[in-house]
Amino acid sequence: MLKDDINKALEILNEGGIILYPTDTIWGLGCDATNEAAVERIFKLKGRDAGKSLIVLLDTENKLESYVTEVPAIAYDLIEYAENPLTIIYSGAKNLAKNVIHEDGSLGIRVAKHPFCQQLIQRFRKPIVSTSANISGEASPKNFSEIADEIKNGVDYVVKYEQDDLSEKRPSTIMKLETDGRFSFIRR
Repeated sequence: MLKDDINKALEILNEGGIILYPTDTIWGLGCDATNEAAVERIFKLKGRDAGKSLIVLLDTENKLESYVTEVPAIAYDLIEYAENPLTIIYSGAKNLAKNVIHEDGSLGIRVAKHPFCQQLIQRFRKPIVSTSANISGEASPKNFSEIADEIKNGVDYVVKYEQDDLSEKRPSTIMKLETDGRFSFIRR
């Protein structure tokens, strides 16, 4: 089932579509983070202000330098030793859709440690968007059963993997990391 889900999700991502999928945190809406039109569809589905940036997922920290101009050395330790899912906001985002990147040039990236996400991103060979599967302003769903029908019906594919997992998930910790290694927490 996992393999079938990944194959179908890959097909949708390659066609510029949107998927609803489980992550190492809460369920997310995802698309090709290099496809501006796909990213725009996510903003519309969520009713989210396009001025707000989105998080992208990578399968390994080795790919950070492809999407961030200057990765502070401490970032690799933070990723390796974080006990909970950690999204790091970096300055100098590059090689992604313009509408994924914040107007100040920064971008939140999380290295996913979830089997579905890791396999999907590894096979897709590009980062994917990960934003909470809710209408902007509403509470983030803690599991699949809390996701609104409007979201489920607005995507091109709903991943089956982990739909029956009713454990309550939490969003990631978000930290802003400066190029000199200074950092501050945005969300704990």
